[in-house]
Amino acid sequence: MTSATLDKETRRRNRLRYQLRLRSTGRPRLSVFRSGKHIYAQVIDDAAGRTLVSASSLDRGLREALKTGADKNAAAAVGKLIAERAKEAGVSRVVFDRGAYLYHGRVKALAEAARESGLDF
Repeated sequence: MTSATLDKETRRRNRLRYQLRLRSTGRPRLSVFRSGKHIYAQVIDDAAGRTLVSASSLDRGLREALKTGADKNAAAAVGKLIAERAKEAGVSRVVFDRGAYLYHGRVKALAEAARESGLDF
């Protein structure tokens, strides 16, 4: 990757976070990171500066059940797991932080699975 590409990603990520901060009204943030092999999700309380719950395709139960951590099925499983853990922690409403990624493919699959499992965003 060139420095121009990284700069564009950083600007896109910062622009999105700024908009989320304006609209969040105290709700925690559901942040998504995807790598070439896995997908990760965290529910973050920005006011306190700490992670409330997290889930990834590397979690023991998911890793054994999934064929690979880099497809839509894995993303949907992580979305379902993060929603269950968030509800256990008492979080039902979040704002969705897709980072610099387009709302497409694995990111979309994770978001839809989290919504179906009870998270409101």
